[in-house]
This record gives sequence, C-alpha cells and structure tokens, in this order.
Amino acid sequence: MRDLYGLKPQDLLILIKMLIWEAKPYRLLDLSAELGLSQSEISFALERAKNAHLLDSSKRKPIKSALAEFLIHGLKYVFPAVPGPIDRGIPTAHSAPPLAKQIIFDKNDQIVWPSPDGKVRGQTVSPLYSSATYAAQKDPKLYEWLSLLDAIRLGRARERKIAAEEIKKRLGYTHVE
Repeated sequence: MRDLYGLKPQDLLILIKMLIWEAKPYRLLDLSAELGLSQSEISFALERAKNAHLLDSSKRKPIKSALAEFLIHGLKYVFPAVPGPIDRGIPTAHSAPPLAKQIIFDKNDQIVWPSPDGKVRGQTVSPLYSSATYAAQKDPKLYEWLSLLDAIRLGRARERKIAAEEIKKRLGYTHVE
C-alpha cells in the first residue's frame, strides 16, 4: 500500500501544473502526458496533496493560501536543494526567468539542472523531481514556476525574498509573511 500522507516532490509539480491550467478542463491523462508521470502516480499525488490540505476535497483545485505558505516557508526544509559540481545544463533559480531579469548576478554564478541539452555551464542542482526538466521544456510557465521554487530551495536570502514575492503575486496573495 502506498503512503498517502507524506508529500513527495512530484506532488508539487502536479499542483503547479494544475495552477497553470486553472481555467482549462483537463484529465489525469493530460497531466500524465505533460509531466512524464504515470496516471496512477498522478492519482496518488492528488490524494497526498488533499491529505496535506494543499488541494480541495474534489482534488481539482489547489488551495492557494496553503500552497503559498508551504512553498514560501516549508519547501526549503522539506525538499532542500544541494549544490553540485559545475556542468552543462538548463538554467534555474536566479539564472532563469523570471528572476534572471530581476537579479544581477555574475555569469560565473549560474545555477543549472544538469542536462546534455543544456547550453549553459554552472553549478548543478537536481530539479525538484526527475521529470521536472522534461515537463519544463514543454511549458515555459511551468519552467518559471520551477525556477522560482529552486530559488526558494537554494537561493540566498535576497533571492528567496524576491522569489517569494513573485510566488505570492502569481497566487494572488500579498498577505503571506
């Protein structure tokens, strides 16, 4: 039997995709194809998210206020990012949109998801979930969200603060401390 109470990183990937598709009708099959996850894993993830009070009882709508609080205050503790070696990859955190436009950084201070398809050299960090790179390459909005989450997971105080403000703005919440 699967553990349906502890959150897993792929649960957040699914919740973020649901936020992006908020006004669009979708099926589990659609989430599966877009995120590179099996339909059964999507189903288990929705149950875990509901049990964590991040998803409503219908399992169709993320609870934005709870999600904002978790992403801003809990993500870095539950799913921390550990910097790895320098390699080629796809920019993330402060090196990717939307933060790359807001934060001035040295070109030698790039953060990347390791990928043979990447064109940037930088310090590597594993994505939130193994299929996140695949999914992000298919959806620029998801890529931005995942980069914001990486800034929360890995960034310095200033980067985390700017990422938190952007997350609040995207969720429509300005009162989350």
